[in-house]
Amino acid sequence: MCDRTLQFFRSWGLLTGSDAAQLMWSHGVNSRNTLAQALTGPCHMIEADVTIRGHDPKEPIMAHPPHTDSDITLKEWLEEVTTNNKGIKLDFKRLEAVSPSLALLEHMLAEPDRPVWINADILSGPGGQARPVESEVFLSVVTALHPQTILSLGWTTGWSAGTNNPGYSWDMVHMMEDKCGKLKHPVTFPVRAALLPQSFSQLSWLLQQSDRYTLTVWTGQHDEFTLQDLMLYRREFDVSRIYYDLPYSLKSELLMMSQEAD
Repeated sequence: MCDRTLQFFRSWGLLTGSDAAQLMWSHGVNSRNTLAQALTGPCHMIEADVTIRGHDPKEPIMAHPPHTDSDITLKEWLEEVTTNNKGIKLDFKRLEAVSPSLALLEHMLAEPDRPVWINADILSGPGGQARPVESEVFLSVVTALHPQTILSLGWTTGWSAGTNNPGYSWDMVHMMEDKCGKLKHPVTFPVRAALLPQSFSQLSWLLQQSDRYTLTVWTGQHDEFTLQDLMLYRREFDVSRIYYDLPYSLKSELLMMSQEAD
């Protein structure tokens, strides 16, 4: 099944056309205050982190590790989101939070059209130091979700200024295709903007393996890259197949540059 995220927002009159760069994101929405702001703001997608509370009651909460407490549980967070027409992206760093969270998700989001993205880094990538989520266990759980659920499956990565940072290797993309090739869900691959110039052949090959696949370009706070680095991908692929989870100013400049190139 193909990704229907853009179709959902067009149906609500919140997007026109098919350029995935128009999609706006709200990040780290892990508290009551940030959720209230996101629900009333202009974003299309709300991204948040899910972990298990570090003390009783041990239940899924909205917090980015190493934090183990929050003023809002996943259940409460979902109750608020269901009053709105936002899409959601839930990010998992640890397996223990996945099963109880997805049980809540299935129960509370009985709306198959709402964009629901489930994110985890399942493989080691260029410069990655963090330990990825165990892929076989993660995929065995998330593939039971509704087939329109978007699986956001990435690599752990790193980037350092003033050094020669390697890109996504052929082994990395081949291994990812081995994991995703037989899945039925749409899959988006989160890829680090600063690593894109040296990864064009590999990521192009990966996108060509299935029309279920998209890319989601993101950046670290201190990463360095040029918008021209991204234009090669926009010229090569349909604009509906690459999302840009970038600061608003960068994305506006990218859209303007694209219009000038047309």
